[in-house]
Amino acid sequence: MSWTADEMMTVAAARALRGDTRCFVGIGLPSTAANLARRTHAPELVLVYESGTIGAKPDRLPLSIGDGVLAATADAVVSVPEMFNYWLQPGRIGVGFLGAAQIDRHGNINTTVIGPDYADPGVRLPGAGGAPEIAASCGEVIVVVRQSRRTFVDRVDFVTSFGHGSGPGDRARLGLRGRGPVLVITDLGVLEPDPDTRELILTRLHPGVTAEQAVAATGWPLRAAAAVTTTEPPSEDELTALRALTGAKENP
Repeated sequence: MSWTADEMMTVAAARALRGDTRCFVGIGLPSTAANLARRTHAPELVLVYESGTIGAKPDRLPLSIGDGVLAATADAVVSVPEMFNYWLQPGRIGVGFLGAAQIDRHGNINTTVIGPDYADPGVRLPGAGGAPEIAASCGEVIVVVRQSRRTFVDRVDFVTSFGHGSGPGDRARLGLRGRGPVLVITDLGVLEPDPDTRELILTRLHPGVTAEQAVAATGWPLRAAAAVTTTEPPSEDELTALRALTGAKENP
């Protein structure tokens, strides 16, 4: 079976989720990947949405965090203050699954404004929602985003969700509980923070993608790990489950 770059990205992101982990899910690409994981190799995965649903098992992709299918299929529904005060901020959520409008070399995320002038930006985005708390308090963060120079910038125009700041020690100095971004999964490959500098480096390429393509799609001088691996192609079962979820048809 053939596949698209978005399908490869979604499958790779789904594979990053394992077992009965509590996963705080963002809408969009993260939600698609998390629901795919639950339908394939991780049926015990606990999907948590900002609206207060815990253990949601939607039979289709939710349109928003307020989609009724989440509450209708959840193990429990709690208030939004309880979700943040009891579940998220004390560190009871293992993985935060986020998207980004911009992400920089240290994994800081912008979903607020594009442009240097906050009062008069080029583009005003939907904003933070619960993403800053997710980035601060989840055990680790996985980012799913299409890779381009417009999105992968040297420094974000606005830090909505803190990644690794400017480098080692910045999260600890702010008292942030979680490890921050550990994987950035794109339509080209996978980036991970360098253990010493916390700068995102290329560690994996998807089938058919070259390192030169990944470098060209990045707004800083992207470095590669000593050994860059290749993502295993999507299986027929993974593609079938993904297409059933999204309503997509096989690529000709």
